[in-house]
Amino acid sequence: MPSKPSITMDAVYAAPGYLFRRMQQIAVSIFMEECKAFDLTPVQYAALIAIHTHPGIDATRLSAVIAFDRSTLGSVIERLQAKDYVERRPAPEDKRIKLLYLTKSGAAILREIVPAVERAQARMMEPLKPADRKTLMALLVQLVDLNNESSRVPLRAEDVLERLGKAG
Repeated sequence: MPSKPSITMDAVYAAPGYLFRRMQQIAVSIFMEECKAFDLTPVQYAALIAIHTHPGIDATRLSAVIAFDRSTLGSVIERLQAKDYVERRPAPEDKRIKLLYLTKSGAAILREIVPAVERAQARMMEPLKPADRKTLMALLVQLVDLNNESSRVPLRAEDVLERLGKAG
C-alpha cells in the first residue's frame, strides 16, 4: 500500500522546487545588492550581454537566447531603451522588425558592471567548499539541460545563433 504524501512544512522545505525557488530569491537578492549602483536586474543584464554578443538581434531571437518570455521581454527592452543602453533600428529587409544594438552608454555600463556581477556569483557559491561548488554547477547544468523542454520558455540559443550566423 503506497504511503500518504506528507502534508507538512518540513516536506515543503525539503522539496526541490521549493529549494530552487528560494535559491532564485537569494540569487536575485545578492545580484541586486552587488549591482545596486547600476540599477539593472539580472534579466536586463542578460539582455545587454546577448545584444552585445549579437548586435542586430531582434526581440524574438533575444527571447530565445536568454530563455525569457517574449511578452515580458518587451518591457525589459523598453526600460533598457529608456536608460539609453539599447537602441532599436528597423531591419533593412523588413521595417516592421526592430533590431537591437547597444548604445555607447550600454557598452560602458556593461563593462562597469562585470566586476559586481562576478562578486554576486562568487557570493552565491561562497558558503560551499570549492569541490561542492564544482559538483553543484555540474548538476545544475545537467538538470537545466535535461529539463529544458519543460520550461515555459525553453532555451533555444543554438537554433537562434545558427539563424543569426546565416543572416549575417
